[in-house]
This record gives sequence, C-alpha cells and structure tokens, in this order.
Amino acid sequence: MALFAFATLAACSTSEAIRSIEPAALAATSTVNDSPRHAVAVVDATSGRMLHAVNANEPRHPASLTKMMTLYLLFEALESNRVNLFTMIPVSQHAASQPPSKLRLRAGDQIDVLTAIRALTIKSANDVAVAVGEFLGGTEERFADMMNARARAIGMRSTTFRNASGLHDPQQVTTARDMALLGISLRRRFPDKFHYFSATSFDFRGKLIRGHNDLLSSVEGVDGIKTGYVRASGFNIVTSVKADGKSLVVVVMGGKTARTRNAEVESLIATYLGRPATVALQP
Repeated sequence: MALFAFATLAACSTSEAIRSIEPAALAATSTVNDSPRHAVAVVDATSGRMLHAVNANEPRHPASLTKMMTLYLLFEALESNRVNLFTMIPVSQHAASQPPSKLRLRAGDQIDVLTAIRALTIKSANDVAVAVGEFLGGTEERFADMMNARARAIGMRSTTFRNASGLHDPQQVTTARDMALLGISLRRRFPDKFHYFSATSFDFRGKLIRGHNDLLSSVEGVDGIKTGYVRASGFNIVTSVKADGKSLVVVVMGGKTARTRNAEVESLIATYLGRPATVALQP
C-alpha cells in the first residue's frame, strides 16, 4: 500500500507540473502537420514540465495508445501478485473476434502473461488486449471502468476509455497531454517493467513477430513506448527518450503517415536534446 501511495503521489506531482504551464507558453512556433487531428506534447520526464505543445489539451482518439493503460493495469496485477508471468489468460469468442492487428488466437486458447505483455507492446494485438481486459475485469466493459479509475488517479483529466484495445469508439478520447502523463507514469511506477516497451520482436508459436515502432532502432536514446493508428485518429505515437543527461516523453497524434509522424518526433527530440536534426520534415 505504501508503494502504491508513493507511486500515485509521484504521478500526481507530474500532473500538477504539466497543469501549471500557462496556455500562452505552449504556443508552437511552427507545425509540420495541418491536419485537424494533429496534437503534440513534449514533456521533461524528470520535472513534468511541458516544453512544447500543439493542441495538447484538445480531444483526440488514442487508437492503440490505449494499450498503455491496459498494460498499466496488468503490471499492477503482477506487482500485487494477483498474476505472475506464467499465469494463463483464457481467450473468449469476443476476444478472438477482434480485427487486426492480432495474434489470431481462437476461442478456447490460452496465453501466458509474459507473451501477452509482448503481444501488446510489440504487436499491439487487439485479441490479446481484450483477453487481458476480460481476465482482469471480468468483462471488457468493467475493465474500461478500471482503466478510467486509474486514469483519474494519475491525473489524466481528459481521457475516457471504452475498451482495452483502442479500436475506434467515438466516445474513447484522450489528449496529447494525458498520453504524455501516462507514459511518464508507466516509467515511474514500473521501472523494472518499462523495458518491455523497448522490444522490437518476439517469438510466438515458431514465428518471429516484429513490431511497428521504427524509432526504437533508428533514433539514439529512444526506449519506447507505443504507436497507434485507426482511421479516425491518424498515426499516433508516445515516445520515451533518455540521452545526453535528459529524459523526454514526446507525443505526436494525428500524423498523416507513420513516416511523417516519426520524422516529426525525431525533429522534436533533436530540438529538445539540443542535437542537429538528422531528418528533414515533409509537409
């Protein structure tokens, strides 16, 4: 209980630091994306100070960034010994019926917690996300209630989760600011588990499953955490970077393509680490 209280306090302190920045200080000097879905937040992960923002408090659809909260609750279950890495999670017909990205599990299958973590962080598997939600919450709807309760506890004031996967629901909304806060909270709350977000592949039933986050292998210091896409959201990403004595979380939402989204993240990292940019942004 003491550990949980400390972690919650740390997350709330980050939330207060982000909230304290005046809107005028968040105005961006330029943007490279004229999409109405575009939003950006660059946060100093140590202090919680917002360094740069574009539409950071405007509602956006999270897509598979939602799985960050699904993993948060799974990590909590691990820490409380409710589950261990070898606990088997059953797969229902509802979970198996989810559209891709997925592991193509069948109703009646089981998946261990360790594989589930890898499937969520690397493959962003929707069938696995729903199986985890049903296992921890009883139903996916009750699990969404748990997600929302945890979001409020860590200071995510503008987020509503409706499912465990991030598949589109018009009422499932968040902000770039809230996603930055969730990324920081995951690192602070689970420092021994954050490494799962840096993996780029895993073996499943004899096949090598590769991930979607190209920044992990192309930008020095990037160590996670999650990409997301549905048609209604555009290309989203939350990126953690630790380099040159600094720790940042960079959120870009509403990218027109994965490539332009990644280019914008790399440019922001270069700017706020004080490095020369190595990629030219394209409109």
